[in-house]
Amino acid sequence: MNPSRLFIERPVATTLLMVALLLTGIFAYRLLGVSALPEVDYPTIQVTTLYPGAGPEVTSASVTAPLERQFGQMPGLTQMFSSSSGGSSLITLRFGLGMSLDVAEQQVQAAINAASNLLPSDLPAPPVYNKVNPADTPIATLALSSSSLPLTQVQDFADSRLVPKLSQLSGVGLVTMSGGMKPAVRVRANPVALAARGMSTEDLRTAIASGNVNQPKGGFDGPERSTTLEANDQLISAEQYKTLVVSYKDGIPVTLDDVADVVDDAENNRLAAWANSSAAVVINIQRQPGANVIKVADSVKALLPKLIETLPEGVTVTPLTDRTITIRASVRDVQEEMFTAILLVVAVIFVFLRNWRATIIPAVAVPLSLVGTFALMYAFGFSLNNLTLMALTIATGFVVDDAIVVVENIARHLEEGKTPLQAAFDGAKQIGFTIISLTISLVAVLIPLLFMGDVVGRLFREFAITLAIAILISMVISLTLTPMMCSRLLKPESEHKEGPIGRAVAGFLDGIVHWYGRTLDVVLQQKFLTGVVFLLTLAATVLVYQLAPKGFFPDQDTGLIQAITEAPESTSFEAMSTLQQKMAALVLKDDAVASLSSFIGVDGVNTTLNSGRMLINLKPLENRTGNAQEISRRLQERAEHDLPGMRVYLQPVQDLTIDDRVSRTQYQFTLDSTDPKLFDEWVPKIIETL
Repeated sequence: MNPSRLFIERPVATTLLMVALLLTGIFAYRLLGVSALPEVDYPTIQVTTLYPGAGPEVTSASVTAPLERQFGQMPGLTQMFSSSSGGSSLITLRFGLGMSLDVAEQQVQAAINAASNLLPSDLPAPPVYNKVNPADTPIATLALSSSSLPLTQVQDFADSRLVPKLSQLSGVGLVTMSGGMKPAVRVRANPVALAARGMSTEDLRTAIASGNVNQPKGGFDGPERSTTLEANDQLISAEQYKTLVVSYKDGIPVTLDDVADVVDDAENNRLAAWANSSAAVVINIQRQPGANVIKVADSVKALLPKLIETLPEGVTVTPLTDRTITIRASVRDVQEEMFTAILLVVAVIFVFLRNWRATIIPAVAVPLSLVGTFALMYAFGFSLNNLTLMALTIATGFVVDDAIVVVENIARHLEEGKTPLQAAFDGAKQIGFTIISLTISLVAVLIPLLFMGDVVGRLFREFAITLAIAILISMVISLTLTPMMCSRLLKPESEHKEGPIGRAVAGFLDGIVHWYGRTLDVVLQQKFLTGVVFLLTLAATVLVYQLAPKGFFPDQDTGLIQAITEAPESTSFEAMSTLQQKMAALVLKDDAVASLSSFIGVDGVNTTLNSGRMLINLKPLENRTGNAQEISRRLQERAEHDLPGMRVYLQPVQDLTIDDRVSRTQYQFTLDSTDPKLFDEWVPKIIETL
C-alpha cells in the first residue's frame, strides 16, 4: 500500500490542499491570543467584609467565623485562608483545577446568603466577593490626581465614572481604589455642650439619622391633573447639617452647629496613596483567574480614552503600570528565535545537499507544518505564549527530518535510472511505514507530559500538544506534498553541475567523514577504554544532576517589583504615612526605577495600619543597571540603612503565580494549631532555626 500515490498523481489537488492548510493557519494565527504562559490559575475567589470600628477579635468572631463555617461546606474547595484585622475581614477561597469559576461563584453566593442571618445587623454593607486571586499583581495601574480639586472629589469621579465601566470589561476580576477618600460629612461632638443641654451622643446620632431621611411625600390627584410631590430631604454638605435641629431646650431649637463641629471630610481619613511622590487616587485592575492578560489589557486601553473624556479638565489620569509590555516583548523575542531557527535549518540543509531543488522541498515543508499547527492550536483554545512558541521552535528540528528522509530515499531511486515520477512512487512507498513509525515514536515521548496532573500538567500540556500537532502535520506533509514535489523538481545527480563553492564544500564534508571514520576505528579497537569512558560519563551526569540548582520555574525579570512595607504595630497612621513617603523617595532615587505607586491604610486590600504596599516600575532592561533581583537587593540594603524604623520586603513580580495570598517573601510556612500556647512556644524556635 502506498499512501502517497494518490497525492503524487494529483499535484493540483495536493497543492490546493496545502494552500488551504496554509491559509487556515494564517487566519488562526491572527486570532490566537497572546500571553506569557498557559493559563494555569486555580479558580480563586476573595470575599471582603468591612466592619468599621471593630477590633480584630470582634471581626474574627462575628464576621469571619460564621462565613468560614458556611464556606467550609462547599464541594470542590481545596484551601481557605482568612485574615481578620481592625475593621475588615478577608477570606480567600481556592478551588480545584477541575472546578469552573462560574460554578464556584454560585456556591460562594449561596454560602454568603446562608450566613447572612448570623452576621452582625449593623454591617454597613454585606460581604462582597470578587473572582480574583489577591496574590496576582494588577495588570494595569492608573493614578488620578488634580491640582485644583480635593482628593475627595477626584475619588468621587473615579468611583462613579471609571471603576464601574472598567469592572464591566470581560476578564476583569476586580478594580480597586487605593487612597480613595469617599466624600462625607464628619461630625465631631462637643461633650461639654451636649452635657449642658442634657443630651448624649446617642441622642445626637438619633437626631442626625432621623433628620436625614429621604421618604415619599405623596401627591395630589385632582379631577383633571395628577401631581407627585418631589422634595429631597437628604443633606449633602456640612453647611446643610449645621442648621439641622437636633433638640429643643426651653422651647429654643438646638442646632447641630451648637453641640458639634461639622466639616466636609472623607469617610475614611486613614487611607492614603501616592503616584511617585504626589498624593493621588490609585486604581488597580486585576484580571479574573484564567483570563488572558493581553486581551484584558487591550480592552482597558481601548476604553480608557472614552472614560477620560468624561472627567473634568482638572483631573489627570496617568498610567503607571502595564504588565503586558514585558509579556509582549518576551513573546516577540521567542517568535524571532523561531524564525531564526527556520532559516538556520534551511541553510544547513542547503549546505549539506548542495542542491537548490532538493532544498526547496524541506524548506516548504518546515514553515507549512508550523503554520498549519496554528489552526489546531486555535481549535484547542491555546494561546501564543512562551511555551507553545518554544514547542514550535523545537519542532523546527523535528519536522524537517521527515521531509529529508523522503527526499533522500526518492533521490536514491532516481540515481538508479528511474524517472522522477516512478522514483517518487517507489521511494514514497518504501519509506512510508518508516515515516509513520518515526512520528509515532516521537509523539510517544510526549505522552507522560500529557498525563501530568495539577499545575505542572496544565503548564506543560499546551507545550506537549503543540509539539505533537506539529510532528503529526509534518508526517502528513511528508507523505503528500513532499513526494509530489520530488516527482516534479528532483533531477538525477548526473544532470546537476556543481560550481567551485559546491566542490569546496563537498571536499570539506568528505574530510569530516574521513576523519570520523578514522576516530571510529580507534574507538572500536579500544573497547575496554570506551566502556570506562561511558561509565565515567554516566557517573558525571548523575553527579551534575544532583549538584545542579533546582526549582519550579526560572525567576523572571518582568520590569516590576512588588514591595511590602511594615512598621512596628504601635505606629500611628500619620507616622506610617511619613515612613511610606520616605521609602518612596528612596526608591525613586535609584536610576533603574521609572515610577511607582504606593498606598497605606485598611481598605480591603491592605489589612493593617502599620503596613503598606508599593508597585515599582523599572526602566527597560537596556536602560538600567542590573536585573530585577539585583535591584531588589540593592533597594533592600538602602532601606535597612536609611530607614531603620521600617522593614521592607521586595520581590520581582512573576508571570506565573500559583499562590493565593500575598507573601512578604518568596517562601512561606503556615503553622496550624488549636492551642494558642503552642504558638508562643514553637514559633520562636522555628524562626530561630530558620
